Amino acid sequence: ALNNISFKVRQGEVVGIAGVDGNGQKELAEAIHGLRPVTSGQIILDGIDITNKKPKEVIDTGLGHIPEDRHKTGLVLDFSIAENMVLENFDKEPYTKKYIYNPDIVKDFSYKLVEEFDVRCPGVETLVRSLSGGNQQKVILAREISRSPKLLIAAQPSRGLDVGATEFVQKRLIEERTEGKGVLLISTDLDEVLAVSDRVLVIYEGQIMGEINPSQAIFEEVGLLMAGTRQENSEGSEQ
Repeated sequence: ALNNISFKVRQGEVVGIAGVDGNGQKELAEAIHGLRPVTSGQIILDGIDITNKKPKEVIDTGLGHIPEDRHKTGLVLDFSIAENMVLENFDKEPYTKKYIYNPDIVKDFSYKLVEEFDVRCPGVETLVRSLSGGNQQKVILAREISRSPKLLIAAQPSRGLDVGATEFVQKRLIEERTEGKGVLLISTDLDEVLAVSDRVLVIYEGQIMGEINPSQAIFEEVGLLMAGTRQENSEGSEQ
């Protein structure tokens, strides 16, 4: 699915991955997260080799991941908002002490995130299934950002959202960059990638075709890269 890909995401920058859907974007995110085996090469996160580590280990190393399918891999739909907010760290303090889970602390924490991320809901005990798509995405965004990850992968973060929710998600990604985090934005929405990213890499059939400066991007050139025309003298993937 991926072939000879090499690139870096630095602190305080958004690196966008642009391309037509189905060219290795999903596999790239899953490989970094440990959800898909890597047959060769290394994935280094803040100096630590996380290649083929278990997803939980990768998360604990400092990865946040907004998956492209919020229903299948982002949320447990029949869990409450509060339970979904702590899916990845429910077993840690202060939510669990001496193997005893404390739902009241989880609720207090979740109410703060609901307010901060403007999740429209009757209460944090509401099942996530009953929320709109935009509010479901905000729950995922709140959960991942609240853990202060070193690297945040945002895969198709605004897919299926209305204009207001899309703007909110993009604003939060930019804020993460401003706070010194690394953000890997994977999106088939070229306008989104160019608007949010500091650098853009174009992927085609699992390979990086070239790097683009968003402020100087020409749509015709980007289109050629997305169609498989490799950029001449490209240094974009830092190989």
